[in-house]
Amino acid sequence: MSLSHLKNFSGRLTLLACALLCLAIAPVHALAQADKAPAPSTDKDKPAPKPADDKTSLPPLPPEAHVQQTIQLDGKTLHYTVTIGALPVRDSEGKIAGEVVVTAYTMEGANRPVTFAFNGGPGASSVYLNFGAIGPKHLDAGNEGDSPSDPTNLVDNPGTWLDFTDLVFIDPIGTGFSRSKVPEAEAKKLFYSTVPDIQYLSRIVYDWLVKNDRLSSRKYLVGESYGGFRGPRITHYLQSQLGVAMNGVVLVSPYLNPTIENDGDISPLPWMMTLPSITAAHLEREKKLTPESMADVINYTQGEYATTLLKGRSDEAATQKMIAHVTELTGLDPAFVKFSGGRIETGAYLREVHREEGKLGSVYDSNVTSFDPFPFAPEQRANDPILASIVAPLTTSMVDFVTRTVGWKVDARYNALSYEVNRLWDRDAELRRGSVPDLREAVAADPKLRVMIVHGWNDLSCPFMGSVLTVDQMPVMGDPTRVSVHEFPGGHMFYTRNDSRAALRKDAMEMYAKH
Repeated sequence: MSLSHLKNFSGRLTLLACALLCLAIAPVHALAQADKAPAPSTDKDKPAPKPADDKTSLPPLPPEAHVQQTIQLDGKTLHYTVTIGALPVRDSEGKIAGEVVVTAYTMEGANRPVTFAFNGGPGASSVYLNFGAIGPKHLDAGNEGDSPSDPTNLVDNPGTWLDFTDLVFIDPIGTGFSRSKVPEAEAKKLFYSTVPDIQYLSRIVYDWLVKNDRLSSRKYLVGESYGGFRGPRITHYLQSQLGVAMNGVVLVSPYLNPTIENDGDISPLPWMMTLPSITAAHLEREKKLTPESMADVINYTQGEYATTLLKGRSDEAATQKMIAHVTELTGLDPAFVKFSGGRIETGAYLREVHREEGKLGSVYDSNVTSFDPFPFAPEQRANDPILASIVAPLTTSMVDFVTRTVGWKVDARYNALSYEVNRLWDRDAELRRGSVPDLREAVAADPKLRVMIVHGWNDLSCPFMGSVLTVDQMPVMGDPTRVSVHEFPGGHMFYTRNDSRAALRKDAMEMYAKH
């Protein structure tokens, strides 16, 4: 998951609406001040008070811990080792500025690949990919009807990738148990902006490979949401700066192209991005969702819908025909579609689609709902339905796994989703540039690199159509299947659905087998 989509109060999802975990909470600042200043101390040897954000007094993280586990997969018993520990991040002077906690699942065997996994946000830990998608244990969460107070029972994951690759889950600074050891102002420069984030996370991949004697292994990277933004950039940085080449990259619901939704008053692109996902959710409710039906929707979106939007008021007949067809595709109230001009704004849609039931749809999958506690407010005031239900069970299950099952006894809070990191993040020009240039350069430089981009049809935070349009504009560099887009039933975290997770596993196995 990822947090990169902040909503503004007009209901329009803004720049970071795609990284799975959507933070729309303002920071709370506490200020304590004494009525009068204390008397000056006469003890000249007394040290000066440390600043409020001093990190040097943090209790140390424990040494690396290991546990042996098994999983039943396809009728076989797999034996594997879980290792949890921290790797240092150093500043330009070689001082330790932060510690990145890594959870690794490894098996004995010759020539095993290794896969590094990141989530997004910025501010999300890797627990979503770990317990939700590809790790050996799975937690049922994030689907319609799930509750934050449901039992947190981890079960064997039939969709795991562990039988064909070792797995290394990386929690960026400020997420999970990973932490900065420098004051906030310095942390913002070292960790909480686009380029430094890519640089230190790339170095963590490099350091893990060196520490574990795995530089000669085949290497892959998986990034979800803002982790999908990181994916091409880390791949290119490792390839061009650190001298480590990835064999393949899997981008899960990636936030590749931040500016593609700009200029909706003129450009048809913002509306082309979202119409297919809104339609997919309707088709699913009608039990008519199939690859064939979605192919028709994509063709209409890229053809008649786009050209009609470009014509605008110059062709009123075409506009009225388009509005009627969009009404049919989406199943929405004809008046709502009419007064939207066939341009369905995401925030308005999520309140409208389940309004008669008194519910909100999630931006990550509009068929996952929760009751709207403020139904008469002019804008959505409640948290996103998926975020409201998934953070608690994932946090509980991960902390229990780390501290009890693995025995890594840590004295710290676990951040499945850090509002603080999201608040501190520098949304700079480098972020707005996106990751597509790095994707193109990495693919051009390595004719054997394969990139698989995967999406759920219902996702409105990082819509699949954005990746379709982006890849369609890339030049063919050798084998045209080297960069491909795959779509599945579900939303941003389509892998919470058993069938979609199984299909993702199958497609990943096929990609890995090509090396």
